[in-house]
Amino acid sequence: MPNSNAKSHRSQRGGQEAGRRELISRSLQSAQHCLEDQDFGTAYAHYLLVLNLAPELKTTVKETFQFTLFKWAEELDSLARIQDLFNCYEQALELYPSDEVICNSMGEHLFRMGFRDEAAGYFHKAVKLNPDFADAKENFYRVANWLVERWHFIMLNDTKRNLTYLKAIENVVRSGCKSVLDIGTGTGILSMFAKKAGAPYVYACELSKTMYELACDVVAANNMGSEIKLLHLKSLDIEIPKHIPERVSLVVTETVDAGLFGEGIVESLIHAWEHLLLQPKPKNQDIHIKDYGQVIPASATIFGMAVECKEIRRHHRVGTQEIAGVRLANSVQFFSPTYASVSSEETVEPYTTEKLSRVPGGYVPLTEPFQVMTVDFNNLQELKSLAARKPWKLSLPVTQGGILDAIVVWFVLQLDDEHALSTSPSEESCWEQAVYPVQDLPDYSMKTGDTVTMEVCCQDCYLKIQKISFWTSECGMDFSNRDDTLNLGNEAELCNALASLQTTSKQDGKGRVCVLESTETALLNNIPYHECFKAAIGKVLSSLNPSKDLQTMDVDGCGSGLNLQESQNKSSLDAAPDPLYVLDVSEGFSILPIIAGKLGSVKAYSSVEKEQHQTALNIISEANHFPKETLEFWLSHLEDENVVLQRPKSDKLWSIIILDVIETSGLIQQEVMEKAAISRCLLHSGGKIFPQYVLMYGMLVQSQSLLLESAVQGTEPTLGFNIAPFINQFKVPVRVYLDLSTLPCVPLSKPAELLRLDLMNPLLNSSSREVKVQICKSGQVTAIPFWYHIHLDDDHGLNTSDEFSHWKQAAVVLDKPIQVQLGDELVLDVQHHKSNISITNLIASKR
Repeated sequence: MPNSNAKSHRSQRGGQEAGRRELISRSLQSAQHCLEDQDFGTAYAHYLLVLNLAPELKTTVKETFQFTLFKWAEELDSLARIQDLFNCYEQALELYPSDEVICNSMGEHLFRMGFRDEAAGYFHKAVKLNPDFADAKENFYRVANWLVERWHFIMLNDTKRNLTYLKAIENVVRSGCKSVLDIGTGTGILSMFAKKAGAPYVYACELSKTMYELACDVVAANNMGSEIKLLHLKSLDIEIPKHIPERVSLVVTETVDAGLFGEGIVESLIHAWEHLLLQPKPKNQDIHIKDYGQVIPASATIFGMAVECKEIRRHHRVGTQEIAGVRLANSVQFFSPTYASVSSEETVEPYTTEKLSRVPGGYVPLTEPFQVMTVDFNNLQELKSLAARKPWKLSLPVTQGGILDAIVVWFVLQLDDEHALSTSPSEESCWEQAVYPVQDLPDYSMKTGDTVTMEVCCQDCYLKIQKISFWTSECGMDFSNRDDTLNLGNEAELCNALASLQTTSKQDGKGRVCVLESTETALLNNIPYHECFKAAIGKVLSSLNPSKDLQTMDVDGCGSGLNLQESQNKSSLDAAPDPLYVLDVSEGFSILPIIAGKLGSVKAYSSVEKEQHQTALNIISEANHFPKETLEFWLSHLEDENVVLQRPKSDKLWSIIILDVIETSGLIQQEVMEKAAISRCLLHSGGKIFPQYVLMYGMLVQSQSLLLESAVQGTEPTLGFNIAPFINQFKVPVRVYLDLSTLPCVPLSKPAELLRLDLMNPLLNSSSREVKVQICKSGQVTAIPFWYHIHLDDDHGLNTSDEFSHWKQAAVVLDKPIQVQLGDELVLDVQHHKSNISITNLIASKR
């Protein structure tokens, strides 16, 4: 009997195994059939069953499973079945927990949906699993810029700033302060200052999940994990005794931006005084420090100055009425978002920021620095009254004649009675200045003795400076916003003023406002860019239509040639030629389709998305007497906006396709070579992609500034605290949005060609290239700034580093500086993947 039972069990197990194998085999076959039918959801379910039944097949079916997962995820995404999508990835990661490709794909979905913290975790894991996985590295670098803003590195490297905060905190704590709350702790450095100074109880809050986790690691690494209580909360959500046991005697914070109030310091301190801090010290009473509350910083004084600055001007005011033969309509008024914020119902930051000491072309002060306002952070009533305070006016004399381009603002942060930090442009610090561009004046030229006026208020957690204008000293004329009433001395002056306003006034009260980003305004002001495109487009169109004389349309109808009506009458006698099709898929606001439309029988398509931009282009087209059918908006013709590159009509091909190859940040656009490959298939014979090829240039430099802006340099700047290894996990090897002309650096080589991207001839491309560079000056190579020569064709090119360029430059920052001597030769391994540029394996051959 025992032998019989054993045989029965073996037979049963054998039958179960045979059944399992049969089920696995049939499921694999079914999965394959489903893939052939593009039924990815069912195929995915079959593969899940197979892998759960037969884990030994993981390696065999891995690639097919990944393909199925990604296709099914795309389908779920398009159906907005988000939870099902995430469930699929969680199941996949249970089966393949160390698969970097699945981790990266999960991160991409999370990032697209706005979950940046979570996406960063998956990208970071993918890079750790495979440090050479280019897609994951590029994704991580991009998300790292969102999660840990680059100013964290600059501020942590600012020894003066750190030391000043430390001394102010020590003064308070050693005077008897028992409990400290650090609002917006970041890496936790101010909390650790408080603990080092001897505070018995230290609490810190941080809203960002990434920064909170980073602070936890930093505090633990500095042996303070049990002594500092970290809260993953906004300070407004902290409750007593739920989160901290009682009111604290000191709040320390640096939640300030270049405009002081932009990070919500006023709102958070009002809440702190009402709910988290001990009562403030009564005036003129000597009470021991432990019995009352206070804030570091104690107060701030905001200063301002009117300046002339060509660089600010070209990014915020369109400075011409005609671009490459295209006349801009007077009825379209271009403004930057900072100006639009004045009347916008949305909360828009009313200023931009610049490090004035490094702005290209410099700046000229037109007034002496003036005090805008002061604020006492230890006075609750004063903080509460800021938002309710009515706007007040400031007037100040012009001390230097020039063009009024902006009001720049900085502040002095008074930490306590003894210690202060200044963000002045004349100070060497980590701070930028707030810039309020001046717009919408009939004239911007001022003389010494004129008076600048402005209105100041605190609204929506921002310092706003608006209604900027000036009075002339000679006749009392008020050059203010064109909607304001003019104050003039006599009738003659009134007539002159009206005449000067005539060309810029809103036509029949129907003026259209078009808001452009600063880079879009700079592009409109880039005259060489548009002239270059005009010449190159004209050359292609002429070659494709040699029998036709491609002449610029007479936009005024009164030139030496036929006027528009006569031209139309004449063309009606002839057979209407088929138009040549031009597609502009460059990003943002572009008038290139209108320039193309002026060069002959062209059907031009623009890919601008914003309705406001489309309206502006239509008005400009009408002002240039374009037939309505000349310009169309390409996205309105597409069933799927994700497939932008396709034929203009089923039986037509493009003559010219204009691609954006370089981002304004200085990086190569993602997937530009894939777009070029599709574009080549959509061109008819003789058609061209613009640009046809791009050359990337770079040079070796020694730059301490780039090192400080890219990574925390050891423990010295952070006063002995171990922060660098943790925050430097989020450093990126490429620094973007640089102005090479003002970058503090010492060139160690001449410019060298590093890379070629050929959009018309892919056989000339290589994703990796070895470049030899001669050293012309001894020093330490710390970075390699790079820029581009964009060739529309062999005769027409653009340089992204010239003074008119709307593009910025970028730089690869080396992990470890390389010591070189005059005459050495450095061998660079330059690699390009999507938009990521890496320069590795640097070998110095000695002379």
